[in-house]
Amino acid sequence: MARNSIGTVTQVIGAVVDVHFEGELPAILSALHLNDSGRTLVLEVAQQLGENVVRTIAMDTTDGLVRGAEVVDTGSPIMMPVGPETLGRILNVIGEPVDERGPVVTHRACRSTGRRRHSPISRLRPKSWSPGSRS
Repeated sequence: MARNSIGTVTQVIGAVVDVHFEGELPAILSALHLNDSGRTLVLEVAQQLGENVVRTIAMDTTDGLVRGAEVVDTGSPIMMPVGPETLGRILNVIGEPVDERGPVVTHRACRSTGRRRHSPISRLRPKSWSPGSRS
């Protein structure tokens, strides 16, 4: 897995951003950070296109983003804070609070919940179902 590899934006089409890397490509579902005008835009790798290019999905608006902008591979997926400190809080897709109650201070984080690994199909067991049953 590439850590802290530097890439450059080659194409922006709405929320889809293509990034070129000189060395090793980041893994699919890796988080990339792009510092643009004082904000950090988080990109998630969705596809490796070949020719050292990855296709990413932006987690915020790409307005004003230009080709040639520098992108850094974090080497890890998008992480969300977890623990009692997050209870009752409203967080966006990259773990930032949006409820105007200040920062979330926690010492634990986990992968974004939208990308859980599922059990292999060999471990699944069939169940009978009939109308009126609760399962």
